[in-house]
Amino acid sequence: MSVISWIILGLLAGGIAKFLLPGRDPGGLIVTTLIGIAGSFVGGWLATKVLHRSISASFFDLPTWISAIAGSLVLLIAYRIVFGNSRS
Repeated sequence: MSVISWIILGLLAGGIAKFLLPGRDPGGLIVTTLIGIAGSFVGGWLATKVLHRSISASFFDLPTWISAIAGSLVLLIAYRIVFGNSRS
């Protein structure tokens, strides 16, 4: 997949991660979206390096989506731990 595909996948994965982990984020929608994009890259990297699972060239491959969503969830949880659960 190209970098543009990973960014689009990250946007969608960030939305799914936000749906699975509801609540107010310290940074709002823009930061959550950026975390989704970064999470898709991190999830893809972890899947290839740690799990030795190759990421498919297809945009609609289920393991690719799972790794992107998992990466987004991990980064979103870490972000909430570091910066707090809600905005003041």
